[in-house]
Amino acid sequence: MRALLTPEIAMNTGVVLLKPGRDLLPMFRGRVLICTPPGELSHLPSGLINDSSQPLLDEPQLKKFFTDMKVIGAAGGMESHDAWVQRIGVCQLEIKDSYHHPHYTTMRTESGSVCLCYAHDNYCRGNGTPRTLERVGVDNVSRWVIESACLQMGLGADHRMTLPELCWWACLKGVIDLIPETHARRVLRMPAQVTETGAMPEALITPASSAQEIIQDTAEVVKQVLRISVDPESPQSFMARPKRLRWSNEIYTRWVKAQPCACCRKQADDPHHIIGHGQGGMGTKAHDLFVIPLCRAHHDELHRDMKAFEEKYGSQLELLVRFLDHSIAVGVVG
Repeated sequence: MRALLTPEIAMNTGVVLLKPGRDLLPMFRGRVLICTPPGELSHLPSGLINDSSQPLLDEPQLKKFFTDMKVIGAAGGMESHDAWVQRIGVCQLEIKDSYHHPHYTTMRTESGSVCLCYAHDNYCRGNGTPRTLERVGVDNVSRWVIESACLQMGLGADHRMTLPELCWWACLKGVIDLIPETHARRVLRMPAQVTETGAMPEALITPASSAQEIIQDTAEVVKQVLRISVDPESPQSFMARPKRLRWSNEIYTRWVKAQPCACCRKQADDPHHIIGHGQGGMGTKAHDLFVIPLCRAHHDELHRDMKAFEEKYGSQLELLVRFLDHSIAVGVVG
């Protein structure tokens, strides 16, 4: 059991008073370790905090986000959540001196599923769901969403998820609008909203974009840089001598131009289209996907003597594969 307590210091006596309350008093039956709270917990109010390694579970305002059906669907759906809860393998209904059946099932509450033994499953279906079990359901679905998000982002099930990572996952899944405004502002390092009281002249009202809108706009820009589509039944693929189509995307080439030079890592000046290697022949130009960022000096050097350039810096194909790998890894190509 862990808790945050606000001490009261008696002036001139050196006495520190802690008021744990009735719920937290059992903590003080033995020795208690007292330490300063880490930065990730400094904003939380006094009271009990979770014992897991996921600090996001201590954010009360995120409970509504975790239990939203759109978020649950983005994490894998209720069937996947039920399977996760089934693996808990412990009856989550605590009734003093009650019998627990050795086999377990899952029961859905208003917010999430809980793991129950057969005996307490029958009890709840006949007598209604206790309020304490509703809170367990919220906690279960919150833990499952965080774990699912970590797995979907390739971070591992035991990864300690941060708020920026949760917001990025929400952007990718199209549910960023459900992140609370206060948390979105923390991620963007925006000042907290101040609610004006009293009368205010209409001329002084200046509408500003909300934090969610800023994050959502940023995510849409990233998603729209380049999205590859596949058509296995394109009309040209059925022709004996199809007309060659050139793929172009000005937004992507502008982004490439803004990246570091593939040779010297200084600011690039041009998106170089691959030449040679079957590309850039007479009257043709490589697809806009087959480009690498080059500064003006290295771009001129390549076109002066392609063979000497590749002997010095490596094949253009090798540079292209490295850059495409980077573009995919940072989410620009999706």
